[in-house]
Amino acid sequence: MNWDTIFSVSIEAAIGTNAVIYTLAAIGINVQFGYTGLLNFGQAAFMAVGAYGLAVGVATWGLNFWLSICIGIASAVALAIILGIPTLRLRADYLAIVTIAAAEIFRITVRTSNYRDVTGGTDGLQQFSGAFFDINPYGKGQYGVGPVSFDDRTMWVLTVGWILVALCCLVVYLLMRSPWGRVLKAIREDEDAVRSLGKNVFAYKMQSLIMGGVIGCLGGFIFALSTGSVTPDSYAPEVTFFAYTIVILGGAARVLGPVVGAVIFWLFIQFSDQILRQAISAGYIPNSVMDTTQVGAVRFILVGLGLMALIIFRPQGIFGDKREIALDAR
Repeated sequence: MNWDTIFSVSIEAAIGTNAVIYTLAAIGINVQFGYTGLLNFGQAAFMAVGAYGLAVGVATWGLNFWLSICIGIASAVALAIILGIPTLRLRADYLAIVTIAAAEIFRITVRTSNYRDVTGGTDGLQQFSGAFFDINPYGKGQYGVGPVSFDDRTMWVLTVGWILVALCCLVVYLLMRSPWGRVLKAIREDEDAVRSLGKNVFAYKMQSLIMGGVIGCLGGFIFALSTGSVTPDSYAPEVTFFAYTIVILGGAARVLGPVVGAVIFWLFIQFSDQILRQAISAGYIPNSVMDTTQVGAVRFILVGLGLMALIIFRPQGIFGDKREIALDAR
C-alpha cells in the first residue's frame, strides 16, 4: 500500500475545505448546545439560507457580492427569530423538532420547480463567486508543503475560511468569559434559577440562537464558494449530524473543541477511506467481503462505532470537562 498517498490525502482532508465548513457549523452549534443547552437540529438550514442568500443575490438578482453576503447573514438572523419565537419559551425538545423540520422544509422548497427561476431548482445556482476570486492574491499554481498541496483557488478559500474560524473562536472565547457568557452557562445548568434572578432567559436564548446561526451561515458561504455552486441536497440533515459529531468529539463548551473535532473527524474519514480502498486493490480484503463501492458506507460505520465508544468511555469529548458538561450515556 502507498502510505505516502494515504497520509498526504488524509492531512489534506484534515485541513481542507470540508474541515473549515464543518468547523464553522460546529462552532455555531457549540454556542447553542454546548454553552446554552439549546438543541438546534437544523444547523444545515442556517448554512443553506446563507449560501442561497449569496447565490440568489448575485446570480438571480444581479446584486453586488458583498451586499449578497449581507443578505445571507440577515436571512440567518431572520430564520433564528422565526424559529425561536414560538419555541424558546418551551422545552428544549420543541426547538429540536422545529429546527430539523424547518431545515427540511427549506431544502424541499428551494429544490421545487415552482421556484426554479429564483433558486435553480434541483440544479441549484452557479456563477456567483467571481468577485470573491477576483481578489485572490495567489497566482496560478499549487501551494503547500511536500506532498500536501492545494491549487490557488482552494488556497484562497482555505485562507479566508481559517481566518473566519480564528475570528469566531476569538469572539466565542471573549463572550463566554463575559457576564453575557456566564448567563448562558447558567441557563444551560438551571434556567429557572436564572429567571428567578431577574434575567430575561428568552432574550438570552434568542441571542445565542442567532449567534450560532450566523456562525453556521459563514460555513454556508465557504461551502458555496469552495464548490462554486449551491444545490439543495448539499444541505441534507446529515450535515447537522456531522457537526454534532464534531462538537461531541472535540468536547462541548470548549472554544477549540469544534476545531480539533473537525480535524480529527475528516482525518479519520479520509484515512479509513484510503486504507480500505488500497487494501481492496492490494487484495488484502477480498471482493467477496467488500468492494470499493461499499467503502463509503463502511467508513461511516466505523465513525459510528467510534462515536459510540466515545459516548460510553468519555462522554465529555476529548477536551471537555466532565464536571461542566457530559452526555448521559445511560
